[in-house]
Amino acid sequence: MMKILSVSFVAVVAFILSCGKEPSREELAGQAAKACYDHLIAGRYDEFVAATAGTDSLPESYREQLVVNARQFAALQKSEHNGICAVEVLRVKVDSLSGRTDAFLMLCFGDSTWEEVVVPMIERNGRWMMR
Repeated sequence: MMKILSVSFVAVVAFILSCGKEPSREELAGQAAKACYDHLIAGRYDEFVAATAGTDSLPESYREQLVVNARQFAALQKSEHNGICAVEVLRVKVDSLSGRTDAFLMLCFGDSTWEEVVVPMIERNGRWMMR
């Protein structure tokens, strides 16, 4: 019983300490990369494309092609793997020399397979976006 109380106390203290902590740049980049793929899973292809840096200044016809490509990619994953059912952030790596930030995500598929992907990220005006 004492062991359970000790473990519970440590868990509560860790939770309280983590609540006040500001997320790191790496955590923010990873959360943003995951959110992008969550848009893809949910069928929000416009939002997936909008989360890519530079797409706001593209001609509408080209932007629409990117939306169609995202829809086709999701359909392909659905036919080959029963779709992407979850995304997890594995790690985020920042190269201090080049300034490059890469989010490593795990795509979990409906057929119980998984794939690790690297998503290059860039921060623009305080917002993390896919590169």
